[in-house]
Amino acid sequence: MGRIVRALSDDGSALCTAIDTTDIVNELHRIHGTSATASAAAGRLATAACMMGALMKNEGDRLTLRINGGGSIGTITTVSDCWGNVKCCMDNPFADLPLNEKNGKLNVGGIVGTDGYLAVIKDLGLKEPYMGQIPIVSGEIALDITQYYAVSEQIPTVCALGVLVDTDLTIKRAGGYIIQLVPPVNEAAIDFIEENIKDMQSVTNMLEAGMTPDEIALKGLHGLGGEILDSWDAVYGCDCSRERTEKVLIALGKKELTRLADEEPVTEVCCHFCDKKYEFTSEELKELINQIQS
Repeated sequence: MGRIVRALSDDGSALCTAIDTTDIVNELHRIHGTSATASAAAGRLATAACMMGALMKNEGDRLTLRINGGGSIGTITTVSDCWGNVKCCMDNPFADLPLNEKNGKLNVGGIVGTDGYLAVIKDLGLKEPYMGQIPIVSGEIALDITQYYAVSEQIPTVCALGVLVDTDLTIKRAGGYIIQLVPPVNEAAIDFIEENIKDMQSVTNMLEAGMTPDEIALKGLHGLGGEILDSWDAVYGCDCSRERTEKVLIALGKKELTRLADEEPVTEVCCHFCDKKYEFTSEELKELINQIQS
């Protein structure tokens, strides 16, 4: 489970959301068998999705983050609900590169790339989902999330994300925080937050030192009288089902379903998010074909 905490300044001018996603990113690694660098890249995006999902207001709201910068990992997609529960998939979970020569860290920006986009899709139960898309600015994920808020939502935001991978490729620590200014912007709050950020270590260092998400959230609002609003647990969870898979198959259309039914006695469909497999016999596919209107 991942622990999500939200804290608000006394005057309501700043909100800080923090999370420990160590268990969530470990589950992501277990399902997808990710390399160290792919774990860091997908884990960062999943952590951001957890927190951004938790900022949505209504039950049933869903948020999708999709990033593709032309790097070897391809497209990374994460989907979260309003409670920050998240699922993730990527084109190439085995993508890897040598450590970054400049800082000796995992080269996330290298496998993500910088020639592409970050898309944020919010399904709020309306006729059409809201979609914002920006060019990638770093491929390191956190700066791209910060840029998205500045450009697409005009919300002054600071985002920090981190994934620390152990020598056996399991996840030692993972988490993040997002600090946002609430309109109307309090200029004094900006000064406090800037100083707080300078004083804060990396997310993984703070978690390694034993800091909780509560302590990280309050540290982000130091000097502003921060108070914990709420907290809860989030998980890596996939909501796939046989019924949902049937709908996906029906969406393929009669021609494609007929081809599948004719070619193999059993068609296997694998969920990209959790690796669960669903089998459909030719007869079952023909039943689905009958459900499609001419």
